[in-house]
Amino acid sequence: MVLVQNYSLAVFLCFVAMVCWGSWQNTQNLIGKEWRFELFYWDYSLGIILFSLIMAFTFGSFGNQGRSFFPDLAQADAGNLFSAALGGFIWNIGTLLLVASISVAGMSVAFPIGGGIGWTLGILINYIGKPEGNPVLLFGGTGVIILAILVSMQSYRKLASQQKKPSFKGIALAFAAGLCIAFFYRFVASSLATDFGPADAGKISSYTAVVFFSIGALVSTAIVNPVFMARPVEGTPVRFSEWFRADTRTHLLGMLGGAIWCLGNSVSFMAVGAASPAISYGLSNSAPVVAALWGIFVWKEFKDAPKGTNLLLALMFTFYLIGLVMIVYSRFA
Repeated sequence: MVLVQNYSLAVFLCFVAMVCWGSWQNTQNLIGKEWRFELFYWDYSLGIILFSLIMAFTFGSFGNQGRSFFPDLAQADAGNLFSAALGGFIWNIGTLLLVASISVAGMSVAFPIGGGIGWTLGILINYIGKPEGNPVLLFGGTGVIILAILVSMQSYRKLASQQKKPSFKGIALAFAAGLCIAFFYRFVASSLATDFGPADAGKISSYTAVVFFSIGALVSTAIVNPVFMARPVEGTPVRFSEWFRADTRTHLLGMLGGAIWCLGNSVSFMAVGAASPAISYGLSNSAPVVAALWGIFVWKEFKDAPKGTNLLLALMFTFYLIGLVMIVYSRFA
């Protein structure tokens, strides 16, 4: 299997994860608003589990380091497999709420609020689980990110008042999503092996963890998504039979969205050993910056915003970037 043992490479992979986690939602936008997010999510979940298997049988099985996928699975403790799956189950509920928020409020709002809350709270949870890095820089950067979240919320309030549309639903969904997303990473990180020696017997590789994470996410989709379909946050109820009416392009774009997200998930957990869970999570989950850039500059979600909104958005990006730099350097201080 391919192992990451260099901090610089780990940081690069975290940036790859950041781009993936901030970009997958573009696939739903490419499909169009007529395709409901509840239907999109079935393809998205399939894309995640298919790509996790591809990673397990390629990067997770090639090379002489560590254990390949099947030997790793054979020696795994059931509790560690369950922990990884539980992380996927919890994350998936949060992401369903996030996608629901995006359908109401747009990418440039849902990601900074939901992703930002999940980001800041998740850093704290992962640091408590494994305290590595300078806490002043790590939590100082987190505090700056909180300022970015508050500014983002204010920019959306200005846009919502201009468009005369309710802002509470989109913000509430994003907030609930962030609370769920904050907890998933710790469950998966606690199952991971670090040296693949006798001391870590029963622990699993990041590739095995991502596969079971994806299984947990798929189970969560099967349980929770039908509730969203029957009681949608916006619009009329959706029947599962509508999923079969879509063309091949629609299904492939949905699965591509899941594959993009899963690529980010895979490389983020690959980086945990060299970077620590708190730093890896903190860097990877700076995805709200990427998502906001897509929402503002590509999808033009703030094109009709009132005067003063652009200044708020500029402040939001500035705070996010300052927080990101502080988190990166917390490992060296």
